[in-house]
Amino acid sequence: MPTYRYSAFTSGGAEVSGTVDAGTLNEARLQLKQKGLFAKEIAPALDGGASRTSFSFGSKKVSVPDLSLATRRLATLLGSAVPVYEAVATLWEQEAPGELKRVLGRVRDRLAEGKGLAQALAEEPAVFSESYVGMVQAGEASGALEVVLERLAEFQEDQAEVRSRITTALAYPSLMVVVGGGVMLFLLAFVVPKIVAVFQESKATLPFITIVLIKVSTLIRKGWWALLILGAALVFGAKRMARQEAFLQKRDRLLLKVPLVGTLWQRLILSRFAKVLGLLLASGVPIIKALEITGEAVVNREYKSYLVQARETLIQGGSLSASLKVSPLFPPLLTHMTAVGEKSGELDQMLIKAGSAFEKEFNASVTRSMALLEPFLVLGMGLCVGFVVLAVLLPIFQLNELVK
Repeated sequence: MPTYRYSAFTSGGAEVSGTVDAGTLNEARLQLKQKGLFAKEIAPALDGGASRTSFSFGSKKVSVPDLSLATRRLATLLGSAVPVYEAVATLWEQEAPGELKRVLGRVRDRLAEGKGLAQALAEEPAVFSESYVGMVQAGEASGALEVVLERLAEFQEDQAEVRSRITTALAYPSLMVVVGGGVMLFLLAFVVPKIVAVFQESKATLPFITIVLIKVSTLIRKGWWALLILGAALVFGAKRMARQEAFLQKRDRLLLKVPLVGTLWQRLILSRFAKVLGLLLASGVPIIKALEITGEAVVNREYKSYLVQARETLIQGGSLSASLKVSPLFPPLLTHMTAVGEKSGELDQMLIKAGSAFEKEFNASVTRSMALLEPFLVLGMGLCVGFVVLAVLLPIFQLNELVK
């Protein structure tokens, strides 16, 4: 059995290293997880302690659109009766140089050694998720691999579209915040000090807002180094806290309760949960295994912890709809459609429909939220600029009154 050398963090944030015996990188990572360790880097342990390849969370990643395109091409080749090895080799040949080409080359080599496609993909966990590998494995077992790959490609394209929609929606507000913040910093650091110097020389009593403006301007000009140190300390503290599971659990729970953002986040999670579980079931993955894989695909720990309980309920003979109905995290629409799917024998289709419904709700909510956010940002920038202008003009008016 291969030996892997790892570097990981404990729950307390301490860094540890060592070796673990496992069949694949996925198994090695699972063993570390069971020991309460959070993997930083995992690599095959070679003679002399050197390693030819490594896996780390900071490595280059394959974009979702590129992976979905490769998945669809592979499905087309397999649907044309091309053997798996030749199909992957063809993809490797036509792929442009980059991370995906290197990954496909390693997958092709493993296929040449006699491994199955799912097993070959499982050794690239940074690119192929557990749900991806699980569906491919089910497709190989059922003999409908090309159909499963088509579903995977469609799902990845949907996910890429959601990400693109979020990025597009946030682009304009982000630009406004950056430009507005830059303008304010320029005014406070270079323009305001020159104007305020005139007021200070007059030794007149300054309005309160002018005094506040002077203090802020002085802090930015003379205390910028302290602000940088504070920012670095906050970033360092946030990274340390992010290694603690208890903090992440509280963060995810709190995130669901934030007004507006929590609702959007919940709809996005429910969409991913329902679609991934539905696709796994449609591909022939047993429901208990499918629920376990889906729990890994859901990023929110509050949902993860409850899905573990739901899985235990299923193992004991309960139904999925009944286990979901107990938790307020799952709305009546999802639990009702799940119950209908269980009774009709079309649970996979019902879950996919529910996932599409939540995705449409999410898209509509994002559109409405961005339409409301833009005028609020304009108003906020106007108030900031108005504050500076008012703080500068009030002393000028007072000087004019004195002159008169």
